Amino acid sequence: MNRKIALITGASRGLGRNAALKLAAQGTDLIVTWHSQSTEADAVVQAAQALGARAVALRLDVGDSAGFAAFATAVREALHTHWQRERFDYLLNNAGVGVHASFVDTTEAQFDQMVRVHLKGPFLLTQALLPLMQDGGRILNVSSGLARFSMPGYAAYAAMKGGIEVLTRYLALELGPRRIAVNTIAPGAIATDFGGGTVRDNAQVNGFIASQTALGRVGEADDIGNVMRALLSEDMGWVNGQRLEVSGGIHL
Repeated sequence: MNRKIALITGASRGLGRNAALKLAAQGTDLIVTWHSQSTEADAVVQAAQALGARAVALRLDVGDSAGFAAFATAVREALHTHWQRERFDYLLNNAGVGVHASFVDTTEAQFDQMVRVHLKGPFLLTQALLPLMQDGGRILNVSSGLARFSMPGYAAYAAMKGGIEVLTRYLALELGPRRIAVNTIAPGAIATDFGGGTVRDNAQVNGFIASQTALGRVGEADDIGNVMRALLSEDMGWVNGQRLEVSGGIHL
């Protein structure tokens, strides 16, 4: 009953999966969400259980706010069934998709998708889940290094991440009376399958990013998962309303 419970969106792969297993290894139980990869989500649950954590996977489309009330009900039921509890402790708004298009070529459909998934989704999903969050809990939002520096082709994506950084500060202020701390992690380029795996699989892109990074390489999922775990820990209890870039020092 004393174990913490973290809800992580988009945890079937990439950074969400890595963070989930880092948390499980330190004794945190999990509610992980998936959109289209149920088999991968089940594998995360099994891996977490092998680490001694209790875990459950729920389907969620963060781009469809009409489903958030039903999702909150599913979370409430999962808490009651698996933990005999009414509240969870940590929320990691991690789920996302990428788009690469120049400003002039970005379509309205692409722009609207970025709004739904990266800004409207976390805003309204956090609203829906707040009644189920424990006072004194923690929320971690995911931005991007692209909100600080600019690269062609990411205008729509980066604009949403800039919005998430502003939203984080407002959440930290308004949720202060409940002692819920809210922060943003801003990863640099990471070698995962995000965005079609370009950073991981394209040697030219990988090499260029490494050449622009003080530590001389692109990031790995472990680099981000470890910091996500840390930012959701009680050790970071006095860190609130902050943006932490985890990029190895790119474009300094």
